[in-house]
Amino acid sequence: MARKRIAAAAKATPKPNESNAKKRAICLGGGGPAAGLHIGALEQLTGKSDANGQPIRFDIWALSCIGAWVGVIYNQAKNGEGLATLNEFFRDVFREDKSFQSFPTNTIFAPDWAGNAEAMLNFLWDPGNYRNAFLPREMMKSFLYSMSSLRRMSASRRNGEPEEFSEGDFNRWALNHVLAVHPGVRFLTALLYKSAIDGRARLHYRDSSFLKDINFKNLDAEGKPYIFFNAFNFDTKKLDLFANNPPERPRDSDHKAISAESLCACSALPFVEQTVKVGSHTYCEGALVDTVNFFDLLDDHKDDLAEIWINRIVDAHQIRQPQNLYDAFANLCQLFAATVGADDVKLFKHKVRENNRKGNKLKWTGTIVEIQVDDQIDFHWSHKNLNDGRDRGARAAENAYKLYMLYKDMNKADDDVTIIPDDLNNKQIEAAGVPLPRKRLRPDWDV
Repeated sequence: MARKRIAAAAKATPKPNESNAKKRAICLGGGGPAAGLHIGALEQLTGKSDANGQPIRFDIWALSCIGAWVGVIYNQAKNGEGLATLNEFFRDVFREDKSFQSFPTNTIFAPDWAGNAEAMLNFLWDPGNYRNAFLPREMMKSFLYSMSSLRRMSASRRNGEPEEFSEGDFNRWALNHVLAVHPGVRFLTALLYKSAIDGRARLHYRDSSFLKDINFKNLDAEGKPYIFFNAFNFDTKKLDLFANNPPERPRDSDHKAISAESLCACSALPFVEQTVKVGSHTYCEGALVDTVNFFDLLDDHKDDLAEIWINRIVDAHQIRQPQNLYDAFANLCQLFAATVGADDVKLFKHKVRENNRKGNKLKWTGTIVEIQVDDQIDFHWSHKNLNDGRDRGARAAENAYKLYMLYKDMNKADDDVTIIPDDLNNKQIEAAGVPLPRKRLRPDWDV
């Protein structure tokens, strides 16, 4: 069934010369292994028609992190082959289920062996790294502390008193008075954490066949939508935006070009992936600063933008009690992304409505459709999770589409923005045959 749905959606993809008088934007957020939700949503929506009977086509793509990869891979493909190319690409990124069980990582987060070796050699050849490995005074302090602790324990045992040295005390003693003062352990720890490597994996290689297979030039072809994503610039301490350059909508002067380097930079999550150099600047992921540049989207395109569709793929409801270190590390990354993403979307919708009330120059009376985040997927880079994400993403997009078809113009008489599903009550949502949205994990407040 999934293959038939993909084929049907691919055939329904509009040709480049088909366009609407008013433009439609889609925002695809970050979320790494939750990427299947993006793919499923695109499979579902690109096979639909809008309220005017025209095929749904997204003229502007505002992206971040894994959402940028989804948007770029989909749009660099030949016309009508976006979904098939997208599924093939991400199937190669995610790992076979049995392989993932005992090797829990995707296929592209590879260690930089040569870079690690070079960093290790540079560390070993630097005399300054040996200077503080041997600390006689600290060693003596730790020895005296240990002897004193042993005497107290012996005295307590002789007097029948409870011993003061608990399990926690022992672990802290081992850390601070054994490992932290041992010259060999100190040196190896510094080698591990202080070498000039800032990520466990490296994604960008200039001669990588993985990146060469992406046709970045095709993003600038006639009929392509306007695509942009962000990355954080360490040198300027701000977000930079990278965009394509189609003939119908030339790249903004303050947007930089989309390239293999910038695409890798936009998903270079600190510690997980190494930072990426684009030109003379060094970048990392920008999604944890701004989910998908909502205000740039509205500021640059508000005059001819009618709809904004939002697909945020990580949410705190997806977090499960960790069973191992893999789960715990995934929770660490995704909890931040979920919180920032949810708050960014909420703040954007609030600001749009407030600007309309105040008659601000950014007044915009279009329609915002937020696809609800499914909470039944996990954060595994496995084919099972990819397939589950596609199915659930398609289901969530179908629910959003039903609400959109019924209520897209409900606030137009009031000359205000329509926000779906926020503007709908429970009866209106149920009338469309759509499940009610989950309640937020914390109470709402006035922004």
